[in-house]
Amino acid sequence: MIAAVALGATACDNESGLNTSSPAASAPALPGVSATTTTKTKPAAAAVDYTRLLLQAGDISATGDAFVDQPPTPNPDSRPGAEVLFVNEEQTKAVSILLVALDNPAAGPSALAEAQASLQKAVTPGPPQPSIVGTGGTVVAGNSPDGKKSVSVLLFTEGSTLARIEFDGLPGQPAAADFVTNVGQKQAIALRVGLPTP
Repeated sequence: MIAAVALGATACDNESGLNTSSPAASAPALPGVSATTTTKTKPAAAAVDYTRLLLQAGDISATGDAFVDQPPTPNPDSRPGAEVLFVNEEQTKAVSILLVALDNPAAGPSALAEAQASLQKAVTPGPPQPSIVGTGGTVVAGNSPDGKKSVSVLLFTEGSTLARIEFDGLPGQPAAADFVTNVGQKQAIALRVGLPTP
Protein backbone atom coordinates (compact mmCIF):
# COMPACT_ATOMS: atom_id res chain seq x y z
CA MET A 1 0.00 0.00 0.00
CA ILE A 2 1.30 3.40 -0.90
CA ALA A 3 1.31 6.08 1.78
CA ALA A 4 0.24 9.58 0.87
CA VAL A 5 3.28 11.69 0.22
CA ALA A 6 3.64 15.13 1.76
CA LEU A 7 3.54 17.59 -1.07
CA GLY A 8 6.16 20.32 -1.00
CA ALA A 9 5.78 23.34 -3.21
CA THR A 10 6.46 26.91 -2.38
CA ALA A 11 3.78 29.43 -3.13
CA CYS A 12 2.84 33.03 -2.60
CA ASP A 13 -0.42 34.43 -1.29
CA ASN A 14 -2.98 35.48 -3.89
CA GLU A 15 -3.69 39.23 -3.85
CA SER A 16 -6.98 40.65 -5.03
CA GLY A 17 -5.29 43.76 -6.47
CA LEU A 18 -7.89 46.52 -6.48
CA ASN A 19 -7.61 48.69 -9.57
CA THR A 20 -8.63 52.29 -9.66
CA SER A 21 -9.90 54.16 -12.67
CA SER A 22 -9.04 57.75 -13.56
CA PRO A 23 -10.48 60.32 -11.15
CA ALA A 24 -13.75 61.85 -12.21
CA ALA A 25 -13.67 65.43 -13.43
CA SER A 26 -13.63 67.95 -10.57
CA ALA A 27 -16.56 70.34 -10.15
CA PRO A 28 -15.72 74.04 -10.49
CA ALA A 29 -14.61 75.45 -7.13
CA LEU A 30 -16.97 77.86 -5.38
CA PRO A 31 -15.59 80.66 -3.22
CA GLY A 32 -14.66 79.23 0.16
CA VAL A 33 -15.46 75.62 -0.93
CA SER A 34 -12.72 73.23 -1.96
CA ALA A 35 -13.20 71.02 -5.01
CA THR A 36 -13.63 67.29 -4.41
CA THR A 37 -12.45 64.34 -6.46
CA THR A 38 -14.05 60.91 -6.54
CA THR A 39 -12.33 57.62 -7.27
CA LYS A 40 -14.07 54.45 -8.37
CA THR A 41 -12.73 51.00 -7.59
CA LYS A 42 -13.61 47.64 -9.02
CA PRO A 43 -14.92 45.11 -6.51
CA ALA A 44 -12.39 42.52 -5.37
CA ALA A 45 -12.31 39.44 -7.57
CA ALA A 46 -14.05 36.42 -6.10
CA ALA A 47 -11.73 33.78 -4.69
CA VAL A 48 -11.09 30.91 -7.09
CA ASP A 49 -12.32 27.48 -5.98
CA TYR A 50 -9.34 25.40 -7.09
CA THR A 51 -11.00 22.13 -6.06
CA ARG A 52 -13.25 22.40 -9.12
CA LEU A 53 -10.15 22.68 -11.33
CA LEU A 54 -8.64 19.38 -10.14
CA LEU A 55 -8.86 16.32 -12.36
CA GLN A 56 -11.34 13.57 -11.50
CA ALA A 57 -10.56 9.87 -11.11
CA GLY A 58 -11.95 9.11 -14.57
CA ASP A 59 -9.51 11.58 -16.09
CA ILE A 60 -6.46 9.60 -15.00
CA SER A 61 -7.70 6.02 -15.08
CA ALA A 62 -5.87 4.01 -17.74
CA THR A 63 -6.85 0.77 -19.44
CA GLY A 64 -6.91 -1.93 -16.79
CA ASP A 65 -5.99 0.50 -14.03
CA ALA A 66 -8.88 2.39 -12.40
CA PHE A 67 -8.18 5.04 -9.78
CA VAL A 68 -10.36 6.26 -6.91
CA ASP A 69 -10.04 9.80 -5.60
CA GLN A 70 -9.97 10.91 -1.99
CA PRO A 71 -11.93 14.06 -1.05
CA PRO A 72 -10.01 17.12 -2.30
CA THR A 73 -8.46 19.54 0.17
CA PRO A 74 -9.02 23.26 -0.49
CA ASN A 75 -6.26 25.73 0.39
CA PRO A 76 -3.71 23.22 1.78
CA ASP A 77 -1.39 24.70 4.42
CA SER A 78 -3.52 27.87 4.28
CA ARG A 79 -2.28 28.65 0.75
CA PRO A 80 -4.76 29.42 -2.04
CA GLY A 81 -5.05 26.28 -4.14
CA ALA A 82 -6.15 22.66 -3.76
CA GLU A 83 -4.85 19.11 -3.66
CA VAL A 84 -6.22 15.63 -4.22
CA LEU A 85 -4.93 12.05 -4.00
CA PHE A 86 -5.90 9.19 -6.33
CA VAL A 87 -5.11 5.53 -5.57
CA ASN A 88 -5.64 2.56 -7.89
CA GLU A 89 -7.86 -0.33 -6.81
CA GLU A 90 -4.88 -2.58 -6.07
CA GLN A 91 -3.33 0.21 -3.98
CA THR A 92 -0.04 -0.18 -5.82
CA LYS A 93 -0.10 3.23 -7.54
CA ALA A 94 -0.98 6.74 -6.43
CA VAL A 95 -1.26 10.09 -8.18
CA SER A 96 -1.35 13.29 -6.15
CA ILE A 97 -2.09 16.71 -7.63
CA LEU A 98 -1.27 19.99 -5.90
CA LEU A 99 -2.34 23.35 -7.34
CA VAL A 100 -0.94 26.52 -5.78
CA ALA A 101 -2.03 30.05 -6.71
CA LEU A 102 0.76 32.50 -7.54
CA ASP A 103 0.61 36.29 -7.41
CA ASN A 104 0.87 36.46 -11.21
CA PRO A 105 2.31 34.49 -14.16
CA ALA A 106 5.66 36.29 -13.79
CA ALA A 107 6.15 34.48 -10.45
CA GLY A 108 6.15 31.12 -12.27
CA PRO A 109 9.89 30.64 -12.91
CA SER A 110 10.93 31.32 -9.31
CA ALA A 111 8.09 29.14 -7.95
CA LEU A 112 9.16 26.29 -10.25
CA ALA A 113 12.77 26.63 -9.14
CA GLU A 114 11.79 26.51 -5.46
CA ALA A 115 9.48 23.53 -6.03
CA GLN A 116 12.20 21.66 -7.89
CA ALA A 117 14.71 22.37 -5.12
CA SER A 118 12.32 20.86 -2.55
CA LEU A 119 11.91 17.57 -4.45
CA GLN A 120 14.75 15.86 -2.58
CA LYS A 121 12.31 15.37 0.31
CA ALA A 122 10.10 13.14 -1.87
CA VAL A 123 12.41 11.65 -4.49
CA THR A 124 16.05 10.74 -5.00
CA PRO A 125 16.01 12.15 -8.49
CA GLY A 126 17.73 11.57 -11.73
CA PRO A 127 18.44 14.67 -13.82
CA PRO A 128 15.40 16.88 -14.50
CA GLN A 129 13.91 16.41 -17.97
CA PRO A 130 11.94 19.03 -19.90
CA SER A 131 8.23 18.38 -20.45
CA ILE A 132 5.85 19.74 -23.09
CA VAL A 133 3.21 20.29 -20.39
CA GLY A 134 2.30 23.86 -19.46
CA THR A 135 4.95 26.56 -19.05
CA GLY A 136 8.35 25.51 -17.72
CA GLY A 137 7.31 21.85 -17.60
CA THR A 138 9.87 19.61 -15.88
CA VAL A 139 9.80 15.92 -14.93
CA VAL A 140 11.99 14.38 -12.25
CA ALA A 141 11.94 10.60 -11.77
CA GLY A 142 13.62 8.32 -9.28
CA ASN A 143 12.86 6.53 -6.03
CA SER A 144 11.64 7.67 -2.64
CA PRO A 145 14.50 8.38 -0.21
CA ASP A 146 13.75 5.10 1.61
CA GLY A 147 13.71 3.17 -1.68
CA LYS A 148 10.24 1.71 -1.03
CA LYS A 149 8.56 3.17 -4.11
CA SER A 150 9.21 4.70 -7.49
CA VAL A 151 8.42 8.41 -7.76
CA SER A 152 7.95 10.70 -10.76
CA VAL A 153 7.09 14.37 -10.29
CA LEU A 154 5.82 16.73 -13.00
CA LEU A 155 6.06 20.46 -12.31
CA PHE A 156 4.64 23.23 -14.51
CA THR A 157 2.76 26.50 -14.39
CA GLU A 158 -0.42 27.48 -16.19
CA GLY A 159 -1.25 31.17 -15.96
CA SER A 160 -0.83 32.17 -12.32
CA THR A 161 -0.98 28.60 -10.94
CA LEU A 162 1.82 26.20 -10.06
CA ALA A 163 0.96 22.52 -10.57
CA ARG A 164 2.82 19.61 -8.96
CA ILE A 165 1.72 16.11 -9.96
CA GLU A 166 3.39 13.15 -8.25
CA PHE A 167 3.14 9.57 -9.53
CA ASP A 168 4.06 6.83 -7.02
CA GLY A 169 4.42 3.13 -7.79
CA LEU A 170 6.13 -0.04 -6.71
CA PRO A 171 9.94 -0.03 -6.68
CA GLY A 172 11.28 -0.53 -10.20
CA GLN A 173 7.89 0.26 -11.76
CA PRO A 174 7.89 4.01 -12.50
CA ALA A 175 4.95 5.68 -14.19
CA ALA A 176 5.15 5.55 -17.98
CA ALA A 177 6.32 8.83 -19.52
CA ASP A 178 3.28 9.06 -21.82
CA PHE A 179 0.94 8.57 -18.83
CA VAL A 180 2.70 11.38 -16.94
CA THR A 181 2.41 13.69 -19.96
CA ASN A 182 -1.23 12.76 -20.61
CA VAL A 183 -2.32 13.47 -17.03
CA GLY A 184 -0.31 16.69 -16.99
CA GLN A 185 -1.83 17.94 -20.24
CA LYS A 186 -5.35 17.25 -18.96
CA GLN A 187 -4.63 19.22 -15.79
CA ALA A 188 -3.08 22.08 -17.77
CA ILE A 189 -6.20 22.26 -19.98
CA ALA A 190 -8.48 22.24 -16.92
CA LEU A 191 -6.55 25.21 -15.53
CA ARG A 192 -6.45 27.08 -18.84
CA VAL A 193 -10.21 26.73 -19.32
CA GLY A 194 -11.25 27.14 -15.68
CA LEU A 195 -9.10 30.01 -14.39
CA PRO A 196 -10.56 33.50 -14.67
CA THR A 197 -8.89 35.73 -17.23
CA PRO A 198 -6.90 38.63 -15.77
